[in-house]
Amino acid sequence: MEAKFFKFLKIVGVGYKARAESQGRLLYLKLGYSHEVELTVHPAVRVFCFKNNVVCCTGIDKQRVHQFAAAVRSCKPPEVYKGKGIMYIDEVIKKKQGKKSK
Repeated sequence: MEAKFFKFLKIVGVGYKARAESQGRLLYLKLGYSHEVELTVHPAVRVFCFKNNVVCCTGIDKQRVHQFAAAVRSCKPPEVYKGKGIMYIDEVIKKKQGKKSK
């Protein structure tokens, strides 16, 4: 399968990890929940993990690659106070200021 379309996701947070198994057909995410999040990948899409915090979705169908990347991101979207979560590599999160103490 020749991959033409790529979407990279970055996982930010202490203890947040990803791993791909069975030739890129299963994606396991540790996102601070009491269980691992398991995602099955569409046959037109492959998943690779670089280090433990970078996930690459690749395939020949642009719509399916981006749809799967959006499904992964929706498991733990980036939050605006600490910046933890799953975000696209080129995405910039504007952080909000927390409560001010007197």
